[in-house]
Amino acid sequence: MQSKNRSLKEAKVAEIKEKLEKAQGVVLSEYQGLNVEEDTQLRKALREAGVEYRVYKNTLVTLAAKELGIEGLDQYLQGPVSIALGYDDPTSPARVLNDFAKTHKKLQLKAGVVQGELFGEAQIKEIASIPSRDVLIAKLLGSFKAPLSNLAYLLNAIAEKKGEEAAE
Repeated sequence: MQSKNRSLKEAKVAEIKEKLEKAQGVVLSEYQGLNVEEDTQLRKALREAGVEYRVYKNTLVTLAAKELGIEGLDQYLQGPVSIALGYDDPTSPARVLNDFAKTHKKLQLKAGVVQGELFGEAQIKEIASIPSRDVLIAKLLGSFKAPLSNLAYLLNAIAEKKGEEAAE
């Protein structure tokens, strides 16, 4: 019986380790006090943002983090802790959880790991203010487009002026 239990725990640690390794952004939060409706809203918002939301035993997460060389995470794994894992956008777990926590005071951000680096609560809240990758790309493309539009407008105005002078 003992070896079966041990093998189940080892499999769970391997699963957590794989998820932590794949994730670009991980945020730990304390969710105690949320009712079922609020938890459902949170899970829906995270799912829509492409973020996986799980609750694991703290000891198993600690073991997986140590195997990956993530130091200091165990100090945040006290009490009921949930884990949000973002695989595409490293800021999305922090952004969604922070937005939800603004209207639901019982949800508290604890810490996070973004691209392998551990951050505390204050730093995770700063990371949450960074726009998503798609928004940043749209802004970049917009900044490229504006000068080109102005150039096209200027060239068109010059062409029209020369056309008017030739007609006279």
